[in-house]
Amino acid sequence: MNITVYLGASKGADPALTAAVRELGTWIGITGNTLIYGGSKMGLMGELAVSAMEAGAEVIGVEPQMFMDDELQLDGLSELIVTPDMPSRKTRMIEMGDAFIAFPGGTGTLEEITEVMSQVSLGLKDARCIFYNLNHYYDDLKKFLAHMIEMGLSTEERQRNVFFAESLADIEELLV
Repeated sequence: MNITVYLGASKGADPALTAAVRELGTWIGITGNTLIYGGSKMGLMGELAVSAMEAGAEVIGVEPQMFMDDELQLDGLSELIVTPDMPSRKTRMIEMGDAFIAFPGGTGTLEEITEVMSQVSLGLKDARCIFYNLNHYYDDLKKFLAHMIEMGLSTEERQRNVFFAESLADIEELLV
């Protein structure tokens, strides 16, 4: 299975993020899945990719040219796809993914995973969209999505493949 993971190129302030992202990468590798990610060697992205490669995963990076120009790509990937810009990168990562995980991240992570949610809700993509709610990171988003339903602006059917996982065990259960 191609698992697309969205996450930041920084490490964040909580050391638990690094440990959890390495655990996720290792799990992707030992279960024989392929990691699709943003291609960077920086921060949590780099930690994820390196741990997945160390565990035997095929790791495909999708990097926009602007980051290639800054030499932010991780060397040693199974494949590195270079796109002309960020919108092309997002499209390519969605096309390649069978399942999608939003690890705690910033505005870019949120922007990318909401595009997946939109495609899933419209029936354009049949995939699981998982928010890794590590240490309650996505609690407010979970409440907001429920509020959309309460207000009649979304439905349970539209959000049927959106999940919140509190641990790697939860992710594994959703993807097996």
